[in-house]
Amino acid sequence: MTTQEVFEELKGRLAQKPAAQLAGSQGTYQFVLTGDDGAEYFVVVGADGAKVESGKADNAGVTITMSASDFKDLASGKLNPMTAFMGGKLSVGGDMSMALKLQTLIS
Repeated sequence: MTTQEVFEELKGRLAQKPAAQLAGSQGTYQFVLTGDDGAEYFVVVGADGAKVESGKADNAGVTITMSASDFKDLASGKLNPMTAFMGGKLSVGGDMSMALKLQTLIS
């Protein structure tokens, strides 16, 4: 699965989540994925739901940087975000409280 396909799947999963479930995760999440199939995407979660876009957000509350292959494992549930962070596979810049909501957002 490509990075683009993972984010398309994420877009579909987010569209199915009720706004109330996403309410605690509001903000802009920037993903910087490196290595083979690397790319930049951002997710904006607001009162009316979530949107997924490619590129760089103007005002990200948190930036998550990791390899594209590790992100694919994270998105599929093979890699736990906390384990990835503690193991140095995921780095966070910005609002750490938003980063802690990552599991809820992408699962």
